[in-house]
Amino acid sequence: MNATSQRPNGQDEILSKLNMAIEALDRGRWTSSIILAKVLFGSTSDLLAMIRDSMVNRTDYVELGLACAGVCKSLDRGTDGRRADQLNQSVFEAIERLATIVVEIQRSVGKLAKRSVISRLFRTKNDRDMIAAWMSDLNVILDVFNTELETNTRVAVSNTHNISPGIHRTTVEQAADDWNPLTLTSTPGESPPPPPSACFGRDELVEKIVGLAESLTSIALVGAGGMGKTSVALVVLHQDRMKKRFGRHRRFIRCDEFSASRAHFLARLSEAIGAGVEHPEDLNSLRPFLSSKEMLIVLDNAESILDLHGANGQEVYRLVGELNQFSNICLVITSRISIIPSNCETLEIPTLSTDAAYLTFNNIYKYDGRPDPLNNILKQLNFHPQSVALLATVAHQNMWNSDRLVRGWEEHKTGVLQHKTSLAATIELSLASPMFKQLGPDARELLGVIAFYPQGIDEKNLDWLLPTIPNRTRIFDQLRLLSLTNRNNLGFITVPAPLRDHLRPKNPMSSSLLCVTKERYFTRMSAKVNPNLPGSGDTRWILSEDTNVEHLLDVFTSVDPNSDDTWDACINFLQHLLWHKPRRTVLKRKIMGLPDNHRFKSRCLSRLASLSRVIGSCAEERSLLNHSLKLERERGNDVRVARVLKDLSNANRTLGRYKEGIDQAREALKIHERLDAALERAGCLRALARLLQDDGQLDAAEEALVESMKLLPEKGQEDQVCVSHKTLGDLYRSKGERDKAIHHFERALKIAYAFDWRPTLFWVQYSLAALFLDQGEFGGAQFHIERAKPYALDNAYNLGRAALLQASIWYQQRRLEDAASEALRARKTFEKLGNRMYLETCRALLQQIKEATESLSPFGGSDPNAYRKRFHISANTLRDF
Repeated sequence: MNATSQRPNGQDEILSKLNMAIEALDRGRWTSSIILAKVLFGSTSDLLAMIRDSMVNRTDYVELGLACAGVCKSLDRGTDGRRADQLNQSVFEAIERLATIVVEIQRSVGKLAKRSVISRLFRTKNDRDMIAAWMSDLNVILDVFNTELETNTRVAVSNTHNISPGIHRTTVEQAADDWNPLTLTSTPGESPPPPPSACFGRDELVEKIVGLAESLTSIALVGAGGMGKTSVALVVLHQDRMKKRFGRHRRFIRCDEFSASRAHFLARLSEAIGAGVEHPEDLNSLRPFLSSKEMLIVLDNAESILDLHGANGQEVYRLVGELNQFSNICLVITSRISIIPSNCETLEIPTLSTDAAYLTFNNIYKYDGRPDPLNNILKQLNFHPQSVALLATVAHQNMWNSDRLVRGWEEHKTGVLQHKTSLAATIELSLASPMFKQLGPDARELLGVIAFYPQGIDEKNLDWLLPTIPNRTRIFDQLRLLSLTNRNNLGFITVPAPLRDHLRPKNPMSSSLLCVTKERYFTRMSAKVNPNLPGSGDTRWILSEDTNVEHLLDVFTSVDPNSDDTWDACINFLQHLLWHKPRRTVLKRKIMGLPDNHRFKSRCLSRLASLSRVIGSCAEERSLLNHSLKLERERGNDVRVARVLKDLSNANRTLGRYKEGIDQAREALKIHERLDAALERAGCLRALARLLQDDGQLDAAEEALVESMKLLPEKGQEDQVCVSHKTLGDLYRSKGERDKAIHHFERALKIAYAFDWRPTLFWVQYSLAALFLDQGEFGGAQFHIERAKPYALDNAYNLGRAALLQASIWYQQRRLEDAASEALRARKTFEKLGNRMYLETCRALLQQIKEATESLSPFGGSDPNAYRKRFHISANTLRDF
C-alpha cells in the first residue's frame, strides 16, 4: 500500500482542495491582463504546490496558502477584468504591495521546505508565529487595497479577516470552503440536448457504456449511418448514474456543424465545456479547465473531423487523441468510420432486434394490421433503425392504413432493393408517398440538387438559383416535414447525410436542374470582382458559398475537361477567392493535371499564383508563374508573356530577388513599347519602380514613376493614376521626404474617395499610418490605422496586416499588453492563411514584446531587470502573456 492510500480522509480532502486551488490559480494567471496579477497568481500557485508537496507540518501552512489564494480571488473580483492602465495609481500601488508580500511568503516557505526532517520537528511553534505575522500583514495590506478600490471605483471586495490566525482544523475547512477556485474563470458551458423520446432495444448496450464511463474509459460507437449512434449517446448522457457521476459536466458536441480544422474544433470545445477561452490555439490553453473536474464529453458524427484523408484530418485526429489522454475525461465518440484514438473501447452498433424494430416503428405509426407483413418489411429493411423510423414517418404523415402500407412497399421494393443499402428502399418509398407526389414532378430532381452541393442550398438564394421551380418555399417546407431535408443554423437547406449518396445525380450532366444551378453560379461569378474597377458587382456572396462552387467546378472539370465555360468559371472563382476569401483550393490538383497544351492552363496557373501570393506562399507563386511563362512563350502570345513577366517581377521582389525581378520588369516594358501599349507600359514602370526602390535605387525608382504618370491620360484611367500617387507616396516615404509623401497620399485618397475604392483606401491609409510611425508620431499613426481598418472589410490578409501594424504602434508606445494581444490576433490570421512571411514577422514582434515586458521597471533606477527580479517573473509566466 502506498503512502497516499494510508493518509486519513481529512488529509485527502485538504490535498484535493489544494489541487483545485492550484488549477484555478493557474487559470487566473493565464487569463489576467495585469502583469502584477500574473505574478501574484503564479507565486500563490507555487506556494500551494510547496505546501502540498514539501511541508511536514502541512496543516499549519494550508490556512496561509488559502489566505493568499483568497487575496487572488479578491483581486480578480475587484479589478473585474480591467487592464493595468485602467486602474488608478493608488490601486495599482496596493496591488504591488499585495504581490510583494505574497512573493516574500512564497520564497520564505520555499526555504523552510528545504530544512532537514530533524530541524523541522523543532520549528513548529516558530512556524506558527511566522504564519500569524504573515496573516496579519496580509489583512492590513488587503484592507489598504479594499479602501483604495472602494474610494476610486466604489467596488467592495472581501478580505482575509474571516480567516482567524489560530491554527485549527475547522478554520482550515472554513478557509477552503470560502475559497471557491471555480469562480475565477469558469463559465456554465452547454447543457446536452434532450434524450430521444424512445430508444428501443439498446438497454444492454447503454448499460455497458455506462459501466465503461464510470471507470473513465473512453468509448467509440462505430456503425453505418442511421444506426442510432447519436440516440444511444444521448440516452447515456441522461442516464441517472451519469448525472450523479458527472453532474453538469456532461457535454455534447456535433462535429459535423463546424469545419474540420484545428481552430474550429478547439473553439467549439472551449464553447461547449464553458472554458471561456476565445480562439484557443491548442489544448494547453484549455488544460487548466479540462483537468479541473471529471467530464463526460460526446463527440457526435466525429467522422467529419477524424477522416485522415480530409484536409485537416490528421491534425484534428491528433488533437482528439491528446484530449483522450486526460485521465479525468471520458470521451464518447460516435463515428461511421473506425479511425478513432487507439485507447478507446470500440463498440459496434448493431441493427435492431425484431422486437425493437417493431416497437420503434409502432412508436411513430400505430400499426393495426397483422404482424407478419410488417415484420417481413422490417426484415427487408435489415432492421436498420433510421430506415424503420423513416418508413414509419412516411406512413404516419400520409395516414396510410396497414393495407396501404404493405401495398406501397410491394409496389416499390423490387426496383429499389437492388441498391446496396436497405435505406434506399425506404427513401424510394417516401418519395412515392402521396404527400411527396403532390410536390410536383421537379421535387425528386430538386432533392438530388440539394444532395449534390456539400453545403446544401442557401434559403435566401432560392429565387435566383432555382428560378424554374414554382412554389419553391412550399416545396422545401414539405420536404422538411417529410424529414428529407433540414435547415442548419447558417440558413442552408440540406439533405440528411444518409440520404445524400442515394439522391445525388449519378451523372451530373443528366440533371437539367443541376445544370441550371451551374449556369446561375457561373453567371454570377462572371461579374467583375475588383472593387476598384468600374462596373464591379456585389461579389461578396462567395464568402458563404465558396464550398459549393468549388465542388461544382471540381465535378464539372472532371465530367467535361474541355468546356470553355467551366474553365472560365474556374478562373473567375479563383479571382473571387483572391479578393474575398484567400485560401488553398482543391482545384489546384485539377489545374496542375491539365496537359500543357490545354488553352486555359496558363491563365489558371497565373490565377493560382496570385492566390499563393496572398496566402504567403511566395516560392509557390514564383514556381507557378515560371510554368505559366514557359507556356506563353511557347505559344508566342506576347501580350500574355508581358503580363506574366510583370507578375513574376513582383513575386521576385517579395522574395528579395531584385536583379531578376528588374530584368523581368524591363523585358515586359520592352514588349509593351513594341506593341505601343501605353497603359501596360505605365503598369510595368510602376512594378519596376517598386523593385528599384527595394533595391535601394531610389532616384531611378522616382524617374520610372514620373515617366509612368506621363503615360496616363487625365480622364478614364483614374484607378491607375490613384495607384501611381500611392506608389510615389511610398517612394518618398522611403527617401525620408515626408511632405512629398503626404502630398501624393492625399492625391490618392482624393481619387479613391471619389470612386469609393475601398481596397485602395485601405492601403493608402495604411501607408500613412506607417509614415507617421516612422516619424515617431504615434497619434497620427493611430489616427490613420483606425481609418484604414473599416476598409479591410472581411479580407483576412488586409485585416492581418492592419493588426500587425497596430501592434507595432502600441509596442513603440510601450502599451505592451495591447501590443501583445493585437500581435497574437495577427499571428492567428496569418496562421490560418498559411502566410509564412508575415507569420515570422508576428513572431519576431511578439519576441520583442516579451523581452520588453521582462525588462520593464516601474520602480525607476538603472537596473532594467528590477521589475522581473523584484517580482520573480518566470519564463513560464511570460510565455502565455
